[in-house]
Amino acid sequence: MTKSAICWKPCVSHATCCSATIIAMSDNVLGAGNQQGSRSQSDPSETTRRTPFKSVSKKEVYAYMHGAMHDASLNKGRRIRFGQKYPEWLFFLQSLLFSVGVRSWMYQEGKGRDFYILETVCKDLRFDFSTSVLRTQKEKIAYVRGFFDAEGGVPRTRDEFYIQLVQKDFPKIDALKGILAELGIHSGRIHNPSKRVDPDYWRVFVSRKSHKDFANIIGSWHPIKARIFSERMMI
Repeated sequence: MTKSAICWKPCVSHATCCSATIIAMSDNVLGAGNQQGSRSQSDPSETTRRTPFKSVSKKEVYAYMHGAMHDASLNKGRRIRFGQKYPEWLFFLQSLLFSVGVRSWMYQEGKGRDFYILETVCKDLRFDFSTSVLRTQKEKIAYVRGFFDAEGGVPRTRDEFYIQLVQKDFPKIDALKGILAELGIHSGRIHNPSKRVDPDYWRVFVSRKSHKDFANIIGSWHPIKARIFSERMMI
């Protein structure tokens, strides 16, 4: 696999991500020998040294990871498992975990299949995590950012784009809406797009007047979504 480049910059002061920092991953992270079941031989320490994590507290890292876990699952071996078609965000998660001393591993699932897995057995990450333990504004911002990077989207029509958050657990998305309100970010009502298709699927849009506030305050550490914010919001 050729070198993968991630364009993002976690600006800790306002959490705005810009396509200004390029991180080149080593060629052997997901090489030919890394097929199904084989662990990546990469060491994220080099990426971590070049990534501005020093100003991000350990509690913020865990808050972000708990938000991101809305796109994760727990396998029988008690491993927390993230799966993505594009590995760039998984590289980032691996480096973020490494920055707080947590090991993880990556592999390509299936020979010739464009799907990648990041796994960790970190005991401090829990699927029953409650937002009530988020004490500081920075922790709440990190949690929402992780949630958005995992379950958020920026769909676009011909004339405009939207910022949306989706979830199948109504209390969780209701709590998320409450955090946004605390941060001064307006959002619409929580709604179900189609009860016939999926009665447990909930969605909320960030109000158009709060798009720039969301991009500036919450931002994104997802390489693709960060780039979209940078281009569309001209941050």
